[in-house]
Amino acid sequence: MISRKTRKLDHVRYALELADTYAATSGFEDLFLVHNALPELNDDAIDCSCVFMGKRLRAPLMINAITGGHTRLVEINQGLARAAAATGIAMAVGSQQAALDDPLVRHTFTVAREENPDGLLLANLSAQCSVDEALQAVEMICADGIQLHLNVNQELAMHEGDTDFRGVRDNIERLVKSLPVPVVVKEVGFGMAREVVVALYQAGVRYVDVSGWGGTNFAAIEGKRGGKGGAFLERWGIPTAISLLEALSTGLPVTIIASGGLRTPLDMALALAAGASLTAIAGPFLKELVEKGWDGLVCYINDLISGLRQVMMLTGAGDLAALARKPLVVTGFTAEWLKRRGVDVDVYARR
Repeated sequence: MISRKTRKLDHVRYALELADTYAATSGFEDLFLVHNALPELNDDAIDCSCVFMGKRLRAPLMINAITGGHTRLVEINQGLARAAAATGIAMAVGSQQAALDDPLVRHTFTVAREENPDGLLLANLSAQCSVDEALQAVEMICADGIQLHLNVNQELAMHEGDTDFRGVRDNIERLVKSLPVPVVVKEVGFGMAREVVVALYQAGVRYVDVSGWGGTNFAAIEGKRGGKGGAFLERWGIPTAISLLEALSTGLPVTIIASGGLRTPLDMALALAAGASLTAIAGPFLKELVEKGWDGLVCYINDLISGLRQVMMLTGAGDLAALARKPLVVTGFTAEWLKRRGVDVDVYARR
């Protein structure tokens, strides 16, 4: 049996190896904001800051869950946390189960809070964890909230993966009722349909990260590790733009986080214009950190924020609320999918 700690190393290694080989599309190429040639704005007045879970962020951006759980990975979470602190964005750690199993690797997660004592930091565990485990994970890093991840496709692709997913919804409901911090339920790169968002809302969930297809593909990573799922699982999932618009089409009072294949400031702006409250990126941040160090990652994040402000200027949006009211045209495969699912995408263009 491969140890959980060894698996953590494998995930990072193969995520970096596959970073430039993904052929998946997140769907944002089908979304278009309408250019405003007369914005009547001053760049200094553009405000892309936001408040999330009670903490102010310089931009609606989070370093999404990446890793932790092996002593050789402590420098990654240290660098990510330093970059988050320097740029004023949020961060989530990777699954903390390894630290619950082995206290000797707790520091690979606690380093994130040490490097960013005042920032917005999310804990992370499987949605099948117990209440006690979730409480320990939150306490471990003094977390402001916790991500509960859904990773059915990844588990099915793993030789050592789980195959029993009964009772997960009821467990999520129990966790939401028992935990003292906000609960985010997130996918790990295969997206969420609107029916799942409705089910989560009925379970008490008020934060959802759709984490759609188009970014880091854990089925492909498990395939590199010699997984049992087969290459066909690498093509399984809902592109992020589609998943985001499906989630928003429910009309429920759920805070939506958009992640999965976002790579540019325009991707961020499109997600925010659609109605996401926060965007999140993982793979590109990991690659930048490993290749250029934490200060290189800081430059990369600052460029994303600067680019978001430029797109806001080009639409005439002085703040994020204004951006969410700007016309958004949905075309191509994304529009066709949503039309067949009964989602009215034309409402975005008629704003």
